[in-house]
Amino acid sequence: MGRRSLTGGVRPQGHTRIRFDFRIDGTRFRPSLLWVPNEANLRRARAKLKHIKTQIALGVFSFEEEFPDFRSRQTPLPTPRSPTCSEVFDAFLQHCEARVSRGDLAPRTVISHRQILNRVWIPRLGRVRFLTIRHSTLANIVDSQDWSKKTYNNVVSTIRRAFEYGYRDHPEQRNPASFLKNARIRRTDRPIIDPFPIEEAELLIAAVHADWGEAQGNYDECRFFTGLRPSEEIALRVSDFDEKHGTLSVTKARVQGIERTTKTGESRLIRLCPRAHAVIRRQLQLREELSHRGILSHDYLFFDQDGAPLEKIHRAYKRWRTTYQKLPFRYRKPYAARHSSISWNLMTGHNLLWVAQQHGHSLITTLTVYAAWTEGALETNVASIRNSMQSDPSQGSITPSSAALQHLHQFLNQQRQVLPGAHFGR
Repeated sequence: MGRRSLTGGVRPQGHTRIRFDFRIDGTRFRPSLLWVPNEANLRRARAKLKHIKTQIALGVFSFEEEFPDFRSRQTPLPTPRSPTCSEVFDAFLQHCEARVSRGDLAPRTVISHRQILNRVWIPRLGRVRFLTIRHSTLANIVDSQDWSKKTYNNVVSTIRRAFEYGYRDHPEQRNPASFLKNARIRRTDRPIIDPFPIEEAELLIAAVHADWGEAQGNYDECRFFTGLRPSEEIALRVSDFDEKHGTLSVTKARVQGIERTTKTGESRLIRLCPRAHAVIRRQLQLREELSHRGILSHDYLFFDQDGAPLEKIHRAYKRWRTTYQKLPFRYRKPYAARHSSISWNLMTGHNLLWVAQQHGHSLITTLTVYAAWTEGALETNVASIRNSMQSDPSQGSITPSSAALQHLHQFLNQQRQVLPGAHFGR
């Protein structure tokens, strides 16, 4: 065993100075300060030495600041430094990118981490030495913001992961971010689903077809009658459609232009209702027409009017919003089409387990979120929904949305009479 210091690392040096004794990276240093070595100053020196050793461990100790008159010709002064938070965050993101390349992490997760670090943490902590950050500093940052619980949890989760990565090099020290806790999300905190009444859905489908053409119209119409997530829909390929058995194979999603597994990480087989089956047949016919014209050379099922694949959902989202501004009912986001499909299936008497499996939900979610919403549905509403889901344009002389289109024209004509100078439609 090594000898234990009897002086606590400090000792008198003559009658006017106190000498300190410590090591940095194995090199011994014995600087002194112009302090009278009485009992009070020796206690003060021991406390200072303890602080110095902590700074050395953190990599932030500076000889120039602590011992400005220290000189040593034999041993050059060390210049230890700990990385800044920005440097640790950059290394963390590079590690995440490596995990993505191995298929160990979803690309969307890295995108989210980078956005949160750039927006929240780097402006406040970027230049600060990583190992000097205290828990109270992190807590003050997140507590000072007026975020929703979901946003709060995303921000906290990101900084916890980044700090956990950074502190792997310092297992002997306590990670201050580990004490940050997520906000508890109760059932009442979750957004309430807002499905479409079937009449409003048909009106919107007709309006999208009229405004943007068949490619965009089919894309939005299909989601109403399959319940696909938008990211799943744009990732579909022609081979995912089985016309003989009337099914769609959902095995992937496309997020920020990058293909990944579905949100739940599981594949599923969707049984198509006649309306959805008809929409996909129309889409395949449009696809064949564009292929013959030489402007389509990919195997994606849904695409833009010019034949280009829908790499991201932003353009389709913008078109949805633009068309919606002309309609006489309150706004719903595109994801409400999925909510509508699930609710309609429950309202028309489909088995709860079947609905959950079709849409990639747990049975608990289907029961607690959707089943309660369908209570009290009027029989006339159910009949309208069932009629829309079973309609097939190939078996009749009208298109599935012609009735709704007629209502749309009537509404727009009424608006023109009320506001003669207003512009409606394209």
